[in-house]
Amino acid sequence: MILLKNARLFDGVQLHGGATDLLVEGKTVTRIASGLSGSEGARVMDLAGRVVAPGFVDLHGHFRDPGQTWREDLTSGARAAAAGGFAVAVAMPNTEPPLDSEALVRDVRERGRHTGGALILPAGCVSRGRSGEEMAELASMVEAGAVLFTDDGAPVLRSSLLRHALLYASDLGVRIMEHPEDPDLSKGAQVHEGRCSALSGMRGMPAAGEVIGVGRAVALARETSCAVHLTHVSTAQALEEIRRAKGEGLPVTCDVTPHHLIFSEENVLTSHLSAIFKVNPPLRSLGDVEALWEGVADGTVDALGTDHAPWHEDEKDLPFVEASFGIASYECAVAAVLDEGRRRKVPLEALLRLWTSGPAALLPPWAGVPGRIEEGGGAFLTVLDLDLPLEVNPDQWRSKVRLTPYRGKRFIGAPVATMVAGALVFDALSEPPHE
Repeated sequence: MILLKNARLFDGVQLHGGATDLLVEGKTVTRIASGLSGSEGARVMDLAGRVVAPGFVDLHGHFRDPGQTWREDLTSGARAAAAGGFAVAVAMPNTEPPLDSEALVRDVRERGRHTGGALILPAGCVSRGRSGEEMAELASMVEAGAVLFTDDGAPVLRSSLLRHALLYASDLGVRIMEHPEDPDLSKGAQVHEGRCSALSGMRGMPAAGEVIGVGRAVALARETSCAVHLTHVSTAQALEEIRRAKGEGLPVTCDVTPHHLIFSEENVLTSHLSAIFKVNPPLRSLGDVEALWEGVADGTVDALGTDHAPWHEDEKDLPFVEASFGIASYECAVAAVLDEGRRRKVPLEALLRLWTSGPAALLPPWAGVPGRIEEGGGAFLTVLDLDLPLEVNPDQWRSKVRLTPYRGKRFIGAPVATMVAGALVFDALSEPPHE
């Protein structure tokens, strides 16, 4: 039994004024009121005005498990996610082998419950082997616990397959998460096409490729009336297409990443082409960054997904064109966005929804991710200290990653506790700093 005292409550919809207490018994929030007293044997945590929110949800994390565990594994990734404030994280299926069968999905689902960190929920592949040619057995993967379907790392190759998958997944009550990209336009690309490609001499990835990918998904959603989620949207034009689709009432949703909100192609150039900034989709123009923040503020964006992409140093500490794509961020992503959001005067409630009720609503109800705080609801909670200074030091991370563009960055505001089904899996309020 845990009693959280003197919290500032964000319930998933709004931030409440005044001090609120929450009593957690077992896996459930049993009482929410002011002035609660602890029962005998209850652990009392005085939050002293810190924000308590529904457990943060990350729709897009790479755990490299099975098959690539020298980069990350379910345990290291889940504990890193929890230390970053995430109570729930969805594991992408581009592993070795890919998560394209009932047995593989079930394995990740079962092991993801026992990491001592965030609850890991598996996404299944849309196609067998992520080849884009033949639809995987979606129904059996749902039975095994798949909460999303995606061929992430690449778009679904064939449009006819994506159309059939949308129809089939809709009947199963699980969304397709599409990686919007035109592979023909992005083949061999290293950076954003524009200022960065011109000054670096490297092949650029045009915004049009993402716009085409979004346009295909929107057209299929319009024709089929099936929900589709577009992940790591990075360009102003693509976000505007999504805004128009939402204006039509189409079931189209999207997420953006912290790194596309914090960094731009200018970081690639000023870092002398450091591969720590190499990511797909690439860091875009300053104008794209501004447009993404506008989408966050006006509600076009439905969720913030980290796209946490861990690599071993031998795969990342290389010349730019030889290095792998990906940025790792679990233990600082929330802090980075909170800090930048404060600077831009984005309402805190708008940001908190993108980590809580926003992404939770995109998962099937049976996944058990509440996204709200209410009496009788599941005790998935994140506690934030909005005044806490954080200097990013990946040498102390729970993740296996040590190379990140966030190293040495200083932010104000960070998660200090994470609860998963009533268990405190991260507690910086009482635990010594992680070594």
